[in-house]
Amino acid sequence: MRSQAHASHGPLEFLHLDLHSHPDLWKGLFAILIGVVVALLPVPAGLKPAAWWFFALFCAVVVGLVLEPIPAAAVGVTGVALATVLGLVEPKPADAIKWALSGFSNTTVWLIFGAFMFALGYEKSGLGRRLALGLVQKMGKSSLGLGYAVMLSDVVLAPFTPSNTARSGGTVFPVIRNIPGLYGSEPGPTSRRLGGPLMWTALATTCITSSLFLTGLAPNLLALEIVKKTSKVDISWSAWLVGMLPVGVILLAVLPLLVRWLYAPEVKESVEVPIWAGKELQSMGRVSRNEIVMGALALGALACWIFAGKVIDPTAVAFVAIALMVVLGVVAWDDVLGNKAAWNVLVWFATLVALADGLNRVGFVTWFAKKAAAPLAGLQPLAVMVCLTVLFFVIHYMFASITAHATAVLPVMLAAGAAIPGLDIRMFAMLLCFTLGIMGILTPYATGPSPVYFGSGFVPRKEFWKLGAIFGFLYLAVLLAVGVPWLLWMKP
Repeated sequence: MRSQAHASHGPLEFLHLDLHSHPDLWKGLFAILIGVVVALLPVPAGLKPAAWWFFALFCAVVVGLVLEPIPAAAVGVTGVALATVLGLVEPKPADAIKWALSGFSNTTVWLIFGAFMFALGYEKSGLGRRLALGLVQKMGKSSLGLGYAVMLSDVVLAPFTPSNTARSGGTVFPVIRNIPGLYGSEPGPTSRRLGGPLMWTALATTCITSSLFLTGLAPNLLALEIVKKTSKVDISWSAWLVGMLPVGVILLAVLPLLVRWLYAPEVKESVEVPIWAGKELQSMGRVSRNEIVMGALALGALACWIFAGKVIDPTAVAFVAIALMVVLGVVAWDDVLGNKAAWNVLVWFATLVALADGLNRVGFVTWFAKKAAAPLAGLQPLAVMVCLTVLFFVIHYMFASITAHATAVLPVMLAAGAAIPGLDIRMFAMLLCFTLGIMGILTPYATGPSPVYFGSGFVPRKEFWKLGAIFGFLYLAVLLAVGVPWLLWMKP
């Protein structure tokens, strides 16, 4: 009787049971369903079918990244593999595979990998623990004090370090990665004690400083060239700083407080830990040979990132430092090979860069920007300016590179703004450029340091996306509420 009843359910019952016992299958099926539904919609006028189908695939990938039915890197690999086999970006097989692997030749992708290797060197040499203990001893009585310490460290470096990946991922992250463990906070169930909020503070800070200083983000310089060629507007370093100053100062001043309110650490006060940190520093004894070597390599890399950008690429600097770490015995090659987090993020971000580039290659981004901007033609110039700035900001969900975003969308937005009679093109250009840094907060792939902090495991996937949306909204709201009146007041 039992066997007959079991058999009567048929194969659908097995599927039903399997889906309930494996909830990740529901997530995967939902991501696929989103892609299929979008693909089955009529192809919009002005787009080729392959471009629309690729957008459908991109939607499925983004949903997959949010829900993670399989690891994020595997979602990216799956998306690239399907687009390659189906010829959605490049119809010729030889060109398709070149596109699929293009993300692995991206310098930012390898600089992110280098940031993980720097963190490994700090850990293996003991320098990271020593610096973290010192920081905790001085400012570790409260999580808020640590938050301001992390924020100020990025502010000091930002004017001189055009790569926010090198600045935050390669310099700040390797040090603060060692702090949460001192408070019993590690990736996983204890991450909320301190690690998650501290990592979020570091990422949120570097997004602000990337907008505050012209030289705080490499794509800022590219954006100015685009503005100069497209709109004949020239913006100096000082004009940029003055234009963004009130917005940047307000955001930086309240950032640690915002994190404490919106993503509060469980550890708020700890008088004992700084005392303990001082004792641990004493027990560590004198600085070791490997700590000195690692410190010299870190300072040398930082100096090259700040002063030698025209002579040697930041990623090349990271490669040299990694090689020297191995040659000088700071880390073993097996340590490099065994750093799963670094290799995982490398694959994940490389595939996302390729997918985002695919949207631009098939013409979807330009088409979307033009279509979205067209209905604004009848509005007042200031309203158009604000709407296009919001649109420019939100479109970044489609990009894994701020450079690609600026290259593909900035000229379109500038052209749309220039077509509106009475619109102040200089003010509009400054608003668009000021969003480039702060938009990096939106997603785990929005800017170079994002995969570093996401890959650390301290901020869970769900929290990362939620916080990205909240802080993105707050950043943009302050830019518009404070920046627009300020720029209007500054007009001659």
